[in-house]
Amino acid sequence: MRWLYSLLMVLAQPGLRRKLARRALAEPLYAEAVPERFGEYASAWPASPGPTVWVHAVSLGETRTAALLIVLLRQALPGMRLLLTHGTATGRAEGARLLQAGDAQVWLPWDSPGPVRRFVEQFRPDIGILMETEVWPNLVAACQHQGVPLVLANARLSERSFHKAQRLAWLAHPAYRALAAVWAQAPDDARRLQALGSPVQGVFGNLKFDAEPDASQVAAGREARVSLGRPVAMLASSRDEEEAQLLDILEENRPLGPVDNGVLAIESVANQLQWLIVPRHPQRFDAVAALVQARGFALVRRSQGGPWPPTEANEAGSGGSAAGQPPTIWLGDSLGEMAFYYGLADVALLGGSFEPLGGQNLIEAAACGCPVLMGPHTFNFAEAAELALAAGAAQRVGSMGEGVAAAKALLAHPAQQHTMAEAALSFAGAHAGAGQRTVVAVQALLLS
Repeated sequence: MRWLYSLLMVLAQPGLRRKLARRALAEPLYAEAVPERFGEYASAWPASPGPTVWVHAVSLGETRTAALLIVLLRQALPGMRLLLTHGTATGRAEGARLLQAGDAQVWLPWDSPGPVRRFVEQFRPDIGILMETEVWPNLVAACQHQGVPLVLANARLSERSFHKAQRLAWLAHPAYRALAAVWAQAPDDARRLQALGSPVQGVFGNLKFDAEPDASQVAAGREARVSLGRPVAMLASSRDEEEAQLLDILEENRPLGPVDNGVLAIESVANQLQWLIVPRHPQRFDAVAALVQARGFALVRRSQGGPWPPTEANEAGSGGSAAGQPPTIWLGDSLGEMAFYYGLADVALLGGSFEPLGGQNLIEAAACGCPVLMGPHTFNFAEAAELALAAGAAQRVGSMGEGVAAAKALLAHPAQQHTMAEAALSFAGAHAGAGQRTVVAVQALLLS
C-alpha cells in the first residue's frame, strides 16, 4: 500500500514549497537549492575511484554526531568521497564544515517516488548511512531497487515513536525490513526496532560518547567561572515554553522590587546564583531575548560582544541592573560554543526534558564535567539518562520548579557539586567506542 503514501507525498509538494518559503524568512538557508528537495540537481557527479559514502544527518544534533563517524570513516576508507544530506538549515550549515575536496552536500529529497529515484541515480552511493531515526519508505525502496545498502546507525527508537510506527505498520514494517542493517544505541532500542522488522545486527552504544569537547572552550569557561566568583546555573538547549517556566519561577522567588528604569533583579538563595539560558535553536534567540525583557528582567546577550562574563560597563550598555550589580539573565545566543557554556556552568538543567519533547543530549554536558538536572521527559536519550543517574552524574526532578530548587541546593554545597562533576567526567569516558564498532560494520558491508 505504499502507493497511497506516495500519492499523499506527491500531493503535499506544493505545501512543502510554501513551508520552505515561510521558514526562509527567518532562516534564509531554507531558500537555498530548493530544487534539490525534489530530486533536481545542477550537474552530474563524476565517478570516483574510492567508495562513495552517503551520510544523512537531518538536523544539527545528528550532524554533530555524524561528524565523529565521518572522521573515523575517512581514516578507515582511503579515497572515500562523502555525500552529505540534511533536512534542516542548521544541519546543512554545520555539515558544510565537514566537507573536503570532491565531496558533495545536498538536501535530502522529499520522500516521493520521482525525487528519491533521481537522487539515488544521480549519486549512486556505495552505501547509505541514516543517522539515528530517519527512515523514509520511498527512499528505502529506491535504495533497495538500485542495490544501495542502506543502514541505520546510532539507531534509537523511543517507546512513543515505536507505538506511532506500529499504528502505521503497513507502511513502517516494509521500510524497516528493507534496511541492510541496523546498529542500535541500546538494548531497548534494539528490541523495539526488531519488533518493526529491522535487521538489527548489533548494539554498539551511543556515538555521542565518542565526542571530545573543545578543551580550549571548556578551559575558557572554567576560567570565566572562577573570575566571576559566584555559581552559574544554565538552562541548556532549552525548547519552547521552558524559558517561560524558568522565568515564572524566578519571578515567584524574586525578593527584590523594581530597580533602575523598572528593570528587575534576582537575589539568589545560593550565593547570588547567576542564571544563563542557552536556547536549542538559533532561530529562537531573538524571541527568547524578547521574552526575558518583556518579563522585566535585565538581559545580557553573548552575541552583543564584550567581555564574558560581562563587566559592569558591558551590563550597563546592555540594559542591565543598577551599577555594580550583575545582569539578571545571561543569554547564550551564539553557535558552536556549548563546551564554553558547560565549562562556565556549575550545573545544567536539561532542555527538552521539562516539556514532553524527549530531552536533549546530556552526554555533552557530562563530557565537560557539568552535572545535569533532568526533567521527567528524557525518552529520546532514555538509556543515557538512566546511565547518568546510576553514575551519579545527573539527578531527576519532576518539574522546572524542582529543578531550580535542586540547582540552588546543589550549588549551596560545593563539595556535592564537585562530586557530581567528577562523576560526570567518569560517566562520559566509560562508554566510548561506538564509532569504531560502526566503522568496522560499514567496512564489512562494503566488502560483502
